[in-house]
Amino acid sequence: MKLKVLMKSGNEIKLEIEGEGHSFCNALQKVLLSEETIDTAGYTIAHPLIANPVVHVRTLKGRPETALRNAAEKLQKKTKQCSEAFEKALKEWSQKQ
Repeated sequence: MKLKVLMKSGNEIKLEIEGEGHSFCNALQKVLLSEETIDTAGYTIAHPLIANPVVHVRTLKGRPETALRNAAEKLQKKTKQCSEAFEKALKEWSQKQ
């Protein structure tokens, strides 16, 4: 994953995320919007075959890059929990077979 800052102000940031699509960006947006410090969070993909997503975050308080970092860490934790739950369920299922 490669990030490129397109715009940055005090409480707002726009990033281009190379090599990602709706799956990652939608999950990131959902985590961001669950935070009280976020005013707006969204993303656009001009064309799914030729364009990278552009993520836009504006905070009510705090730095947007901190909010993005925290959201990415939460998303990583949720992904790990999902993976562990899947492995456990698969193991339980295979023991019944």
